[in-house]
Amino acid sequence: QVQLVESGGGLVQSGGSLRLSCAASGTILSIDKAAWYRQAPGKQRELVAAISSGGSANYADFVKGRFTISRDNAKNTVYLQLNSLKPEDTAVYYCYADVRYSSDYVYRNHWGQGTQVTVSS
Repeated sequence: QVQLVESGGGLVQSGGSLRLSCAASGTILSIDKAAWYRQAPGKQRELVAAISSGGSANYADFVKGRFTISRDNAKNTVYLQLNSLKPEDTAVYYCYADVRYSSDYVYRNHWGQGTQVTVSS
């Protein structure tokens, strides 16, 4: 069974940093495009950052210059470095990825279970 397993969330003070990880487990060949989303209480899920298979990254305006998305294709893992965190960054962060299955070479999209990031003022 293929899963995206997230880690790295937690409680941090304003101005602090965290690094989120999203590892694909199961019998897979590779990850194509991937992204991080977040959802704050009472709000819709929103895109934070996305990265292509080749490493090209795009960011939401509200995180530009503070967050960095990256990937390690050998480990089938995607990362999100969060710097200069603000209380308004508090949310559950979700990983998304198009995962290529080794069984049939088909890409299927997957979501992680979410990891809580809480920034105190």
